[in-house]
Amino acid sequence: MVNIRYVENSDRQFWYSLDKHLPEEGFTEKVNRHMGYILSDGKIPAGLLRYNFFWDNLPFCTMLFIDWHMQGKGFGKELLLYWEQEMKSKGHGMVMTSTQVDENAQHFYRKAGYQDAGCLVLDIPGYKQPMEMFLVKKI
Repeated sequence: MVNIRYVENSDRQFWYSLDKHLPEEGFTEKVNRHMGYILSDGKIPAGLLRYNFFWDNLPFCTMLFIDWHMQGKGFGKELLLYWEQEMKSKGHGMVMTSTQVDENAQHFYRKAGYQDAGCLVLDIPGYKQPMEMFLVKKI
């Protein structure tokens, strides 16, 4: 049985087992502002989603990750749809996300109805990475 709920302080260890990018103060913000979710399969945590607001008003999924051994079971789709429905219920008409072009996530998002919306190239020493592509979806 899949359960999706807001992230809590007690999820810290699981969260950081999957998310190596969020600073400590960011985790506290996600907990306090209900801007992160935990997906569990039964009682076993399996994935997470966190978001911010692009331009302060457009919901922007900054990370969706399902634990490696739990992938391929539809959990990512379920978590993404849950977030989209919550954003729609809060009055938002569009959501956004991004992924690097060398990652397979772009195919996941397109299959979920997201459309390509541009890219960002970072080639500054110390910040260089593959091109980041942005995707949007009307909800």
